[in-house]
Amino acid sequence: MGLFDSVPGPAEATGDSSIHLHHVSKEFRLRTEAASSLKERITARKKAKQEDFQALTDVTFTVPAGSMYALVGHNGSGKSTLLRCIAGIYRPTSGTIDVSGRVSALLELGSGFHPDLTGRENVYLNAAILGLTRAEVDERMGAIIEFADIGEFIDAPVRVYSSGMYVRLGFAVAVNIDPEVLLIDEVIAVGDEAFQRKCFDFLYELRKGGATVVVVTHSLSVVETMCDGAVWLSGGKVQEVGDSSAVVASYLDRVNRAEDSRSAGDGSTGVAHGGSGELEVIRMELLNGDGEKASSLICGEPGTLRFSYRSNASVEAPVVGFSVHHESGTHVADTSTWLEDRRLGTVSADGYLEWHTDRMPLAPGTYELSVAVRDEHNQHFYDRVDKGFRLVVRQGSRPVGAGLIDLEGAWGEAIADGSRR
Repeated sequence: MGLFDSVPGPAEATGDSSIHLHHVSKEFRLRTEAASSLKERITARKKAKQEDFQALTDVTFTVPAGSMYALVGHNGSGKSTLLRCIAGIYRPTSGTIDVSGRVSALLELGSGFHPDLTGRENVYLNAAILGLTRAEVDERMGAIIEFADIGEFIDAPVRVYSSGMYVRLGFAVAVNIDPEVLLIDEVIAVGDEAFQRKCFDFLYELRKGGATVVVVTHSLSVVETMCDGAVWLSGGKVQEVGDSSAVVASYLDRVNRAEDSRSAGDGSTGVAHGGSGELEVIRMELLNGDGEKASSLICGEPGTLRFSYRSNASVEAPVVGFSVHHESGTHVADTSTWLEDRRLGTVSADGYLEWHTDRMPLAPGTYELSVAVRDEHNQHFYDRVDKGFRLVVRQGSRPVGAGLIDLEGAWGEAIADGSRR
Protein backbone atom coordinates (compact mmCIF):
# COMPACT_ATOMS: atom_id res chain seq x y z
CA MET A 1 0.00 0.00 0.00
CA GLY A 2 1.20 3.51 -0.71
CA LEU A 3 1.27 7.12 0.27
CA PHE A 4 -2.46 7.64 -0.05
CA ASP A 5 -3.79 4.19 0.72
CA SER A 6 -7.50 3.72 1.24
CA VAL A 7 -8.82 0.94 3.43
CA PRO A 8 -12.59 0.40 3.38
CA GLY A 9 -13.91 0.22 6.92
CA PRO A 10 -16.84 -1.88 8.04
CA ALA A 11 -19.16 1.10 7.90
CA GLU A 12 -17.80 2.84 4.80
CA ALA A 13 -20.03 5.50 3.26
CA THR A 14 -22.26 5.63 6.32
CA GLY A 15 -20.79 8.93 7.49
CA ASP A 16 -20.16 7.42 10.93
CA SER A 17 -16.36 7.60 10.78
CA SER A 18 -14.55 6.53 13.96
CA ILE A 19 -11.68 4.34 15.09
CA HIS A 20 -11.75 1.65 17.78
CA LEU A 21 -8.68 -0.32 18.90
CA HIS A 22 -9.12 -3.29 21.22
CA HIS A 23 -6.04 -4.82 22.89
CA VAL A 24 -3.92 -4.42 19.78
CA SER A 25 -0.40 -5.89 19.80
CA LYS A 26 2.11 -6.06 16.96
CA GLU A 27 5.18 -8.27 16.90
CA PHE A 28 7.92 -8.28 14.26
CA ARG A 29 10.31 -11.13 13.60
CA LEU A 30 13.85 -9.85 13.17
CA ARG A 31 16.32 -11.99 11.25
CA THR A 32 19.99 -11.54 12.16
CA GLU A 33 22.64 -11.69 9.45
CA ALA A 34 23.56 -15.17 8.29
CA ALA A 35 26.88 -16.32 6.79
CA SER A 36 27.89 -14.02 3.96
CA SER A 37 30.28 -16.36 2.16
CA LEU A 38 30.74 -20.03 1.31
CA LYS A 39 33.78 -20.16 3.60
CA GLU A 40 31.71 -18.97 6.56
CA ARG A 41 29.06 -21.53 5.79
CA ILE A 42 31.63 -24.37 5.78
CA THR A 43 33.95 -23.31 8.62
CA ALA A 44 31.88 -21.34 11.09
CA ARG A 45 28.54 -22.85 10.23
CA LYS A 46 27.07 -19.44 10.92
CA LYS A 47 23.32 -19.59 10.92
CA ALA A 48 20.73 -16.88 10.76
CA LYS A 49 18.92 -16.29 14.01
CA GLN A 50 15.43 -14.99 14.50
CA GLU A 51 14.39 -12.65 17.26
CA ASP A 52 10.94 -11.31 18.05
CA PHE A 53 10.45 -7.57 18.60
CA GLN A 54 7.33 -6.35 20.36
CA ALA A 55 6.44 -3.04 18.68
CA LEU A 56 2.97 -2.60 20.25
CA THR A 57 1.52 -4.15 23.38
CA ASP A 58 -2.17 -4.21 24.38
CA VAL A 59 -3.13 -0.86 22.83
CA THR A 60 -6.74 0.13 23.47
CA PHE A 61 -8.44 3.47 22.76
CA THR A 62 -11.24 5.06 20.73
CA VAL A 63 -11.12 8.09 18.44
CA PRO A 64 -14.61 9.66 18.31
CA ALA A 65 -16.06 10.48 14.92
CA GLY A 66 -15.28 14.01 13.73
CA SER A 67 -12.40 14.56 16.16
CA MET A 68 -8.66 15.09 15.68
CA TYR A 69 -6.29 12.96 17.74
CA ALA A 70 -2.49 12.97 17.97
CA LEU A 71 -0.08 10.14 18.67
CA VAL A 72 2.83 11.47 20.74
CA GLY A 73 5.98 9.96 22.19
CA HIS A 74 9.70 9.75 21.59
CA ASN A 75 11.23 8.22 18.47
CA GLY A 76 10.77 4.46 18.42
CA SER A 77 7.77 4.48 20.76
CA GLY A 78 5.50 2.78 18.20
CA LYS A 79 3.56 5.76 16.80
CA SER A 80 4.19 5.08 13.10
CA THR A 81 3.65 1.35 13.54
CA LEU A 82 0.31 2.03 15.20
CA LEU A 83 -0.74 4.41 12.41
CA ARG A 84 0.11 1.77 9.80
CA CYS A 85 -1.96 -0.76 11.72
CA ILE A 86 -4.91 1.63 11.67
CA ALA A 87 -4.39 2.16 7.91
CA GLY A 88 -4.41 -1.59 7.34
CA ILE A 89 -0.83 -1.73 6.07
CA TYR A 90 0.22 -3.88 9.03
CA ARG A 91 -1.99 -6.62 10.40
CA PRO A 92 -2.01 -6.75 14.22
CA THR A 93 -0.52 -9.85 15.80
CA SER A 94 -3.45 -9.83 18.19
CA GLY A 95 -6.42 -7.61 18.96
CA THR A 96 -8.86 -5.87 16.64
CA ILE A 97 -9.04 -2.52 14.86
CA ASP A 98 -12.39 -1.17 13.61
CA VAL A 99 -12.29 1.78 11.23
CA SER A 100 -15.50 3.28 9.84
CA GLY A 101 -15.41 5.39 6.69
CA ARG A 102 -13.21 6.02 3.67
CA VAL A 103 -9.59 6.15 4.85
CA SER A 104 -6.85 8.26 3.28
CA ALA A 105 -3.33 7.91 4.68
CA LEU A 106 -0.37 10.26 4.15
CA LEU A 107 2.51 8.20 5.43
CA GLU A 108 6.14 7.70 4.45
CA LEU A 109 7.61 10.43 2.23
CA GLY A 110 7.73 9.36 -1.41
CA SER A 111 5.90 6.07 -0.88
CA GLY A 112 3.24 5.39 -3.48
CA PHE A 113 4.85 7.45 -6.23
CA HIS A 114 6.36 5.85 -9.31
CA PRO A 115 9.60 7.77 -9.92
CA ASP A 116 9.38 7.58 -13.73
CA LEU A 117 5.82 8.88 -13.93
CA THR A 118 4.99 12.56 -13.91
CA GLY A 119 3.18 14.17 -11.02
CA ARG A 120 -0.04 14.29 -13.06
CA GLU A 121 0.27 10.61 -14.00
CA ASN A 122 0.89 9.67 -10.37
CA VAL A 123 -2.28 11.53 -9.39
CA TYR A 124 -4.31 9.41 -11.82
CA LEU A 125 -2.56 6.23 -10.65
CA ASN A 126 -3.10 6.77 -6.95
CA ALA A 127 -6.64 8.05 -7.40
CA ALA A 128 -7.45 4.88 -9.33
CA ILE A 129 -6.07 2.82 -6.44
CA LEU A 130 -8.38 4.76 -4.15
CA GLY A 131 -11.33 3.81 -6.34
CA LEU A 132 -11.89 7.07 -8.20
CA THR A 133 -12.77 7.02 -11.88
CA ARG A 134 -10.82 9.05 -14.44
CA ALA A 135 -13.78 11.39 -14.78
CA GLU A 136 -13.77 12.01 -11.02
CA VAL A 137 -10.04 12.69 -11.09
CA ASP A 138 -10.50 15.11 -14.00
CA GLU A 139 -13.04 17.02 -11.92
CA ARG A 140 -10.60 17.33 -9.02
CA MET A 141 -7.35 17.74 -10.93
CA GLY A 142 -7.56 21.51 -10.94
CA ALA A 143 -8.01 21.66 -7.17
CA ILE A 144 -5.18 19.16 -6.63
CA ILE A 145 -2.75 21.11 -8.81
CA GLU A 146 -3.73 24.41 -7.20
CA PHE A 147 -3.28 23.03 -3.70
CA ALA A 148 0.06 21.35 -4.49
CA ASP A 149 1.36 24.61 -6.00
CA ILE A 150 4.33 23.00 -7.75
CA GLY A 151 3.82 24.79 -11.05
CA GLU A 152 5.00 23.17 -14.25
CA PHE A 153 6.66 20.37 -12.24
CA ILE A 154 3.26 18.65 -12.25
CA ASP A 155 4.27 17.31 -15.69
CA ALA A 156 7.83 16.38 -14.69
CA PRO A 157 8.91 12.92 -13.42
CA VAL A 158 8.64 12.81 -9.65
CA ARG A 159 12.21 11.53 -9.38
CA VAL A 160 13.30 15.17 -9.83
CA TYR A 161 11.02 16.40 -7.00
CA SER A 162 12.35 17.80 -3.75
CA SER A 163 11.04 16.38 -0.47
CA GLY A 164 8.80 19.43 -0.11
CA MET A 165 7.27 18.86 -3.55
CA TYR A 166 6.59 15.21 -2.69
CA VAL A 167 4.65 16.30 0.38
CA ARG A 168 2.75 19.03 -1.45
CA LEU A 169 1.46 16.66 -4.11
CA GLY A 170 0.85 13.84 -1.65
CA PHE A 171 -1.20 15.99 0.70
CA ALA A 172 -3.11 17.54 -2.20
CA VAL A 173 -4.26 14.11 -3.39
CA ALA A 174 -4.94 12.76 0.10
CA VAL A 175 -7.30 15.56 1.09
CA ASN A 176 -9.09 15.91 -2.25
CA ILE A 177 -10.68 12.46 -2.27
CA ASP A 178 -13.18 13.51 0.43
CA PRO A 179 -11.76 11.25 3.18
CA GLU A 180 -13.85 10.38 6.20
CA VAL A 181 -10.73 9.28 8.10
CA LEU A 182 -7.36 10.94 7.40
CA LEU A 183 -4.10 9.51 8.82
CA ILE A 184 -0.94 11.68 8.69
CA ASP A 185 2.54 10.63 9.79
CA GLU A 186 4.64 13.78 10.44
CA VAL A 187 5.30 14.44 6.76
CA ILE A 188 3.71 17.91 6.85
CA ALA A 189 6.76 19.10 8.78
CA VAL A 190 8.82 18.70 5.60
CA GLY A 191 6.90 21.54 3.92
CA ASP A 192 7.67 25.23 4.30
CA GLU A 193 5.81 27.54 6.70
CA ALA A 194 3.27 28.75 4.12
CA PHE A 195 2.40 25.20 3.04
CA GLN A 196 2.09 24.01 6.64
CA ARG A 197 -0.40 26.80 7.34
CA LYS A 198 -2.37 25.82 4.25
CA CYS A 199 -2.42 22.19 5.42
CA PHE A 200 -3.61 23.07 8.91
CA ASP A 201 -6.33 25.35 7.49
CA PHE A 202 -7.50 22.48 5.29
CA LEU A 203 -7.47 20.06 8.24
CA TYR A 204 -9.66 22.53 10.12
CA GLU A 205 -12.16 22.56 7.24
CA LEU A 206 -12.09 18.75 7.09
CA ARG A 207 -12.94 18.56 10.77
CA LYS A 208 -15.79 21.03 10.32
CA GLY A 209 -17.10 18.67 7.67
CA GLY A 210 -17.10 15.76 10.12
CA ALA A 211 -13.88 13.98 9.12
CA THR A 212 -11.80 12.12 11.70
CA VAL A 213 -8.07 12.95 11.70
CA VAL A 214 -5.21 11.10 13.40
CA VAL A 215 -1.72 12.61 13.23
CA VAL A 216 1.74 11.56 14.37
CA THR A 217 3.65 14.69 15.32
CA HIS A 218 6.46 15.96 17.51
CA SER A 219 5.01 19.49 17.49
CA LEU A 220 3.34 19.70 20.89
CA SER A 221 1.94 23.15 20.09
CA VAL A 222 -0.01 21.56 17.21
CA VAL A 223 -1.27 18.86 19.57
CA GLU A 224 -2.53 21.41 22.10
CA THR A 225 -4.01 23.93 19.70
CA MET A 226 -5.56 21.67 17.06
CA CYS A 227 -6.26 18.27 18.62
CA ASP A 228 -9.22 17.22 20.75
CA GLY A 229 -7.30 14.36 22.31
CA ALA A 230 -3.97 12.57 22.31
CA VAL A 231 -2.48 9.14 22.89
CA TRP A 232 0.95 8.96 24.51
CA LEU A 233 3.01 5.89 23.62
CA SER A 234 6.25 4.69 25.17
CA GLY A 235 7.88 1.38 24.35
CA GLY A 236 4.83 0.37 22.35
CA LYS A 237 2.52 0.74 25.36
CA VAL A 238 -0.13 3.38 26.03
CA GLN A 239 0.91 5.67 28.87
CA GLU A 240 -2.08 7.98 28.77
CA VAL A 241 -5.15 8.73 26.65
CA GLY A 242 -7.30 11.82 27.03
CA ASP A 243 -7.52 15.57 26.60
CA SER A 244 -4.64 16.82 24.46
CA SER A 245 -3.39 19.41 26.98
CA ALA A 246 -3.44 16.92 29.85
CA VAL A 247 -1.57 14.28 27.84
CA VAL A 248 1.03 16.81 26.68
CA ALA A 249 1.56 17.98 30.26
CA SER A 250 2.16 14.40 31.45
CA TYR A 251 4.49 13.66 28.54
CA LEU A 252 6.54 16.84 29.10
CA ASP A 253 6.78 16.12 32.82
CA ARG A 254 8.28 12.70 32.04
CA VAL A 255 10.68 14.19 29.47
CA ASN A 256 11.79 16.98 31.81
CA ARG A 257 12.38 14.61 34.74
CA ALA A 258 14.41 12.29 32.52
CA GLU A 259 16.50 15.23 31.31
CA ASP A 260 17.12 16.37 34.89
CA SER A 261 18.29 12.91 35.88
CA ARG A 262 20.86 12.88 33.06
CA SER A 263 22.43 16.22 33.92
CA ALA A 264 24.05 17.80 36.95
CA GLY A 265 22.47 21.07 35.81
CA ASP A 266 25.32 23.52 36.47
CA GLY A 267 24.57 25.35 33.19
CA SER A 268 28.24 25.88 32.42
CA THR A 269 29.63 25.58 28.91
CA GLY A 270 33.25 26.27 29.91
CA VAL A 271 33.92 29.92 30.69
CA ALA A 272 36.62 32.39 29.73
CA HIS A 273 37.05 35.32 32.11
CA GLY A 274 37.80 38.95 31.37
CA GLY A 275 38.29 41.85 33.80
CA SER A 276 40.71 42.54 36.64
CA GLY A 277 39.76 39.36 38.56
CA GLU A 278 39.03 40.55 42.12
CA LEU A 279 35.64 38.79 42.01
CA GLU A 280 34.86 36.03 39.48
CA VAL A 281 31.66 34.14 38.65
CA ILE A 282 32.74 30.52 38.30
CA ARG A 283 29.52 28.55 38.00
CA MET A 284 25.78 28.87 37.38
CA GLU A 285 23.25 26.38 38.72
CA LEU A 286 19.52 26.09 38.05
CA LEU A 287 17.02 25.48 40.84
CA ASN A 288 13.40 24.55 40.20
CA GLY A 289 10.38 25.82 42.15
CA ASP A 290 11.09 23.36 44.97
CA GLY A 291 14.66 24.62 45.34
CA GLU A 292 16.13 21.45 43.83
CA LYS A 293 18.94 21.46 41.28
CA ALA A 294 17.70 21.00 37.72
CA SER A 295 19.06 20.93 34.19
CA SER A 296 16.28 23.18 32.90
CA LEU A 297 13.58 25.55 34.08
CA ILE A 298 9.91 25.49 33.11
CA CYS A 299 8.27 28.37 31.26
CA GLY A 300 5.69 30.08 33.47
CA GLU A 301 6.86 28.38 36.67
CA PRO A 302 9.17 29.51 39.53
CA GLY A 303 12.90 29.15 39.04
CA THR A 304 16.25 30.38 40.32
CA LEU A 305 19.66 31.05 38.78
CA ARG A 306 22.43 30.59 41.35
CA PHE A 307 25.75 32.24 40.48
CA SER A 308 28.72 30.96 42.50
CA TYR A 309 31.63 33.37 42.78
CA ARG A 310 35.26 33.27 43.87
CA SER A 311 36.64 36.18 45.87
CA ASN A 312 40.29 36.98 45.15
CA ALA A 313 40.19 40.34 46.94
CA SER A 314 37.72 42.30 49.05
CA VAL A 315 35.45 44.54 46.97
CA GLU A 316 32.89 47.10 48.07
CA ALA A 317 29.33 46.98 46.69
CA PRO A 318 29.95 45.12 43.43
CA VAL A 319 27.29 45.23 40.72
CA VAL A 320 26.35 41.83 39.26
CA GLY A 321 24.24 41.40 36.14
CA PHE A 322 23.57 39.13 33.23
CA SER A 323 22.21 39.37 29.70
CA VAL A 324 20.23 36.69 27.89
CA HIS A 325 20.71 35.73 24.23
CA HIS A 326 18.63 33.17 22.40
CA GLU A 327 20.66 30.45 20.66
CA SER A 328 19.76 32.14 17.37
CA GLY A 329 21.81 35.13 18.54
CA THR A 330 18.86 37.40 19.38
CA HIS A 331 19.45 39.60 22.44
CA VAL A 332 16.43 38.98 24.69
CA ALA A 333 16.89 40.82 28.00
CA ASP A 334 19.24 42.21 30.67
CA THR A 335 19.08 42.57 34.43
CA SER A 336 21.47 43.55 37.23
CA THR A 337 21.58 44.35 40.92
CA TRP A 338 21.98 48.01 39.93
CA LEU A 339 18.82 48.00 37.79
CA GLU A 340 16.89 46.43 40.65
CA ASP A 341 18.40 48.84 43.20
CA ARG A 342 20.00 46.00 45.17
CA ARG A 343 23.22 46.98 47.02
CA LEU A 344 25.38 43.97 47.89
CA GLY A 345 27.72 45.51 50.48
CA THR A 346 31.27 44.27 50.99
CA VAL A 347 32.19 40.90 49.44
CA SER A 348 35.39 39.34 50.76
CA ALA A 349 34.79 35.56 50.68
CA ASP A 350 33.62 32.92 48.24
CA GLY A 351 29.86 32.48 47.99
CA TYR A 352 26.88 32.65 45.69
CA LEU A 353 24.19 35.08 44.57
CA GLU A 354 20.72 34.11 43.35
CA TRP A 355 18.29 35.62 40.87
CA HIS A 356 14.75 34.33 41.39
CA THR A 357 11.56 34.58 39.34
CA ASP A 358 8.10 33.48 40.40
CA ARG A 359 7.22 32.93 36.76
CA MET A 360 9.92 32.18 34.19
CA PRO A 361 9.15 34.62 31.35
CA LEU A 362 11.39 33.05 28.71
CA ALA A 363 9.68 30.88 26.10
CA PRO A 364 10.85 27.27 25.69
CA GLY A 365 14.26 27.13 24.06
CA THR A 366 17.99 27.30 24.68
CA TYR A 367 19.64 30.52 25.81
CA GLU A 368 23.19 31.74 26.47
CA LEU A 369 23.94 34.00 29.42
CA SER A 370 26.68 36.59 29.63
CA VAL A 371 27.58 37.60 33.19
CA ALA A 372 29.43 40.69 34.39
CA VAL A 373 30.70 41.92 37.77
CA ARG A 374 31.49 45.66 37.99
CA ASP A 375 32.55 48.10 40.64
CA GLU A 376 30.03 50.12 42.65
CA HIS A 377 30.13 52.92 40.06
CA ASN A 378 29.17 50.45 37.31
CA GLN A 379 32.25 51.35 35.26
CA HIS A 380 35.15 48.95 35.95
CA PHE A 381 34.88 45.20 35.20
CA TYR A 382 36.02 42.82 37.92
CA ASP A 383 34.83 39.90 35.78
CA ARG A 384 33.15 39.41 32.43
CA VAL A 385 32.01 36.10 30.94
CA ASP A 386 30.65 36.33 27.40
CA LYS A 387 27.90 33.76 26.67
CA GLY A 388 29.58 31.33 29.05
CA PHE A 389 26.51 29.82 30.68
CA ARG A 390 23.68 27.82 29.14
CA LEU A 391 20.03 28.08 30.17
CA VAL A 392 17.43 25.61 28.88
CA VAL A 393 13.76 26.51 29.29
CA ARG A 394 11.16 23.83 28.66
CA GLN A 395 7.42 23.87 28.19
CA GLY A 396 5.27 23.02 31.17
CA SER A 397 1.61 22.14 31.48
CA ARG A 398 0.23 25.30 29.89
CA PRO A 399 0.29 26.29 26.20
CA VAL A 400 2.88 28.86 25.14
CA GLY A 401 2.59 31.20 22.17
CA ALA A 402 5.23 31.99 19.58
CA GLY A 403 8.13 34.34 20.33
CA LEU A 404 10.84 34.49 22.98
CA ILE A 405 8.86 35.94 25.88
CA ASP A 406 5.76 34.52 27.55
CA LEU A 407 3.79 37.70 28.23
CA GLU A 408 2.46 37.97 31.76
CA GLY A 409 -0.97 39.47 32.11
CA ALA A 410 -4.67 38.71 32.14
CA TRP A 411 -7.43 39.25 29.61
CA GLY A 412 -10.66 40.89 30.73
CA GLU A 413 -14.21 40.20 29.61
CA ALA A 414 -15.63 41.44 26.32
CA ILE A 415 -17.75 44.51 27.09
CA ALA A 416 -20.36 45.81 24.66
CA ASP A 417 -20.26 49.61 24.49
CA GLY A 418 -23.26 49.99 22.18
CA SER A 419 -21.31 51.76 19.47
CA ARG A 420 -20.59 50.74 15.88
CA ARG A 421 -17.37 51.76 14.17
